[in-house]
Amino acid sequence: MHIQLLDFFFLFFFFAAIFFFLFKAPSHANRNKKKKKKAPALPKQFPVIGSYLDYLANFDRRIQWLSDVVHISPANTYVFHRLGQQFVLTGNPAVLQHILKTHFPVYQKGQAFRQTLTDFLGNGIFNTDGDTWKFQRQVASHIFNTTSLRKFVEQVVDTEINDRLIPILSTRRSPKQSP
Repeated sequence: MHIQLLDFFFLFFFFAAIFFFLFKAPSHANRNKKKKKKAPALPKQFPVIGSYLDYLANFDRRIQWLSDVVHISPANTYVFHRLGQQFVLTGNPAVLQHILKTHFPVYQKGQAFRQTLTDFLGNGIFNTDGDTWKFQRQVASHIFNTTSLRKFVEQVVDTEINDRLIPILSTRRSPKQSP
């Protein structure tokens, strides 16, 4: 019984090593060949799962992959389907204006978005839709007017220069240059 078990492990590792060297290890001939880059293509859409398989295949470089998809898609806009959800990815300024300004009420964040981010964002302007968003937007527009923003920036720049930049520069000044 003990010998049969050792034979089994030996055969297992023997075949695993053969598989590795035949299929996984790069051959000497393939090392010298330059890899041909395939032209990027739009992800395939499947019923129910959408583009989830392509997303998983590119998970380790998902940001670059999604950027490539937007770049090669017509009008720089792509609707990404994943497990019953839809995400609009765009790099087109006209589409952004359409979504964020012209037809904002049409593009709701949705219940899943709000539930996921409620602990982080609360029920503020970034996590609401409809009339609640409109009210919070009107309140925020009075806070962030040109005069108050200019005054705030002036205060921050003045503080940073006086409290941080000037002390750093004065400590770096050489003793020969002191007055």
